[in-house]
Amino acid sequence: MIEIKNVTKKYGDKSALKNISFNVNDGEIFAFIGHNGAGKTTLIKSIVGIHDFDLGDILINGKSIKKNPIECKKQMAFVPDNPELYENMRAIDFINFICDMYEIDYTTREKNIEKYAKLFEIENNLNDTINSFSHGMKQKIAIISALAHNPKILIMDEPFVGLDPKAVFDIKEIMNEMVKQGKTIFFSTHILDVAEKLCSRVAIIKKGELIKVGSMEEIKGDESLEKVFLELEK
Repeated sequence: MIEIKNVTKKYGDKSALKNISFNVNDGEIFAFIGHNGAGKTTLIKSIVGIHDFDLGDILINGKSIKKNPIECKKQMAFVPDNPELYENMRAIDFINFICDMYEIDYTTREKNIEKYAKLFEIENNLNDTINSFSHGMKQKIAIISALAHNPKILIMDEPFVGLDPKAVFDIKEIMNEMVKQGKTIFFSTHILDVAEKLCSRVAIIKKGELIKVGSMEEIKGDESLEKVFLELEK
């Protein structure tokens, strides 16, 4: 579970996040939506321990990201919106580097790397250097690196950007399988029809403030998520 408790983040006099509070439960896919600059990435990077925040706390399965950052990070995987990888490394070396940080045994990582590389049709490119890859291929390497260590919590910032339709379908299937195992998935997206079909709960942020949070049915009612979102953004 992710517990976000009264989180405020400021940049000088500007509040990027204003007293944000909500939970993301085990065994659910949770969408986080808002326009560009609303604060989505700021909160996501606060959850995974990249950004500090001024007030409040974030708990990862009961542990504070401020007080227990290593313990929290061991339970999570993060896929950023822009896959900034080590460009001069081979793809397989980068994935193994991530697995080393999570202390994943050789048998487990080999099985998972083979599984996901084959799924994303990139198994023949693992020995290539990352700087030869397209954005979409880099995104696939970032996703494989995140999944290879079997995280309890998967956090993604705009995970579908730059991916081909098959890869998008495959990620959605992986997400559904993970929640069947009781794992937690939290992601931001601008693709609202995907969020509507895939997610059980959703939060909407506007100018750093949480304006709606609840089950997908509670938020959208008889309307589409897109229509509700556009109305709230006015």
